[in-house]
Amino acid sequence: MHNYILLTEKKWHIELYELLKLKIDQNWILIDNKKDFKVEKLKKIKPDKIFIPHWSYIIPSEIFDYFDCVVFHMTDLPYGRGGSPLQNLIARGHSSTKISALKVTKGIDTGDVYLKKELSLYGSAEEIFIRSTKIIFSMVEEIITGNLEPSPQKGEVVQFKRRKPAEGDISKLKSLSEVFDYIRMLDAEGYPNAFLDIGNFRLEFSRANYKSSDSVLADVRISEK
Repeated sequence: MHNYILLTEKKWHIELYELLKLKIDQNWILIDNKKDFKVEKLKKIKPDKIFIPHWSYIIPSEIFDYFDCVVFHMTDLPYGRGGSPLQNLIARGHSSTKISALKVTKGIDTGDVYLKKELSLYGSAEEIFIRSTKIIFSMVEEIITGNLEPSPQKGEVVQFKRRKPAEGDISKLKSLSEVFDYIRMLDAEGYPNAFLDIGNFRLEFSRANYKSSDSVLADVRISEK
């Protein structure tokens, strides 16, 4: 029996954890809190691999040098190395991408790649994240059962910068399709919503719908700045 860790901070990966326990007969441990992700605790668990579908914190070298860590990045690496991959992809007009499973190394998203799988960018950010969990499950299963070895990345390197909350301002956008994309790409738990400031008020948008070419419908939350 092998020990595997699923490291995530997002609630939608609880379903992934349960699926892994059900379908892959190994000893699975869920870590969803930064205080539990310490080298001392990991040495007691002795994981064969640590799978990381979503983690916003830097993984220290004392962990990835000692343990085999596999992170899932939502771009066709080496295109899109860096932060906010989903938001950067949609802002650049992409309608699909690939999830890359790669070995964690010192450089940001520079590690060797185990495999890649296609992912549609249709829907809100949360819908995309939830849809990606089934794909990530199949990738984890393939890595474990196929004893896959990673290979160096190939292609032109394109860097993404982590987007800041202020970049969710839709006031300078030039088309309704851009407005729709900005609202949906930030519509997920833990992400600051797209917004518009009017006087002393901030309007935050979610649940966007763009079925008609002349309007975008969305839920709006109004608060004082």
